[in-house]
Amino acid sequence: MLRWAILGTGFISKTIVEAIEQSPGSVVEIVAGRNAGAVSSFQEAHRIERGCVGFDEAIADPAVDAVYIGTPNHHHHPLAIAAADAGKAILSEKSLTTTMATARELADAVRGRVFFVEGLMYLAHPMYRVFEDLLTEERIGTVTAVHGRYAAHIAHLVQPLGRGTIYNLGCYPASLMQLVMRTACGHDTFGDRTMTAVGTRTSDDTIGSAAASITFGNGVLATLASTDDYGMAHAFSVLTDRGELRIDTNPWLPSPSENRMTWQPYDGAPEVHSIADGHDAFFHQIQMVEAAVAAGETEAPHPSPQLDDSLEVMGLLTEWEALALAT
Repeated sequence: MLRWAILGTGFISKTIVEAIEQSPGSVVEIVAGRNAGAVSSFQEAHRIERGCVGFDEAIADPAVDAVYIGTPNHHHHPLAIAAADAGKAILSEKSLTTTMATARELADAVRGRVFFVEGLMYLAHPMYRVFEDLLTEERIGTVTAVHGRYAAHIAHLVQPLGRGTIYNLGCYPASLMQLVMRTACGHDTFGDRTMTAVGTRTSDDTIGSAAASITFGNGVLATLASTDDYGMAHAFSVLTDRGELRIDTNPWLPSPSENRMTWQPYDGAPEVHSIADGHDAFFHQIQMVEAAVAAGETEAPHPSPQLDDSLEVMGLLTEWEALALAT
């Protein structure tokens, strides 16, 4: 039984607790937050016996095996470092942090010491093993282009210190693009790139909407776009010299019911892959952490992100933000 401390009382922590409740291998031991009323309400809503104001007590608790960090992303690195120093397994929400300096501090603190995974939960879902397998099939051909976008009206729900849409939503298509390049083109291809970007600046001096165009050294062309300002829209596709591999349902919120991707060869009928197993990506993420911790691992199995994957994605996000702010 993996005993969890939940750090943070927002909607994402609620989602994680609901996933933990579905798993017979995990239990919530304690919840911690900065506001006593919010902690008390969270305890009552989820029938959690213990709560505390502030995070130190929960991290140090000897009854806790694993820490979930569901605070705003600019708080991730000090809490992850504290949890690593306490010897706890760590599941920390995306984005990894909001700067490369703090991302490297986090990585140095956890690497090889404790289990750590960034909470890109969608990658734990079984559909991404199917996706990876398709990318490696010879019949799919050579990747030529990757396109991803994510839009959701969430600006009113997030803190300005989280640095806007690139870290809130852009991290999803960026991380999936990284998986494509790693899987189909090799481990050294993602960092070999040139990029241009534009963005709209908010009154908080963050980016509300952003777009990027990327040319990789191997000739693959890519585009990314995200916005916190409107809508609920998503798209992700991989073009090859033989066809298009397209994720038709929301790539970043795999559901318990149907998740669908289509391989459309240029000269043949579409091939539809539908994946459903009764559980969402958050449940699969908890199951993945349980198995990795039980096995004594310090990193998640692919396709979930390993530490170097998270650092590569952070490198792109920070570059994207700097270019967008310069426009």
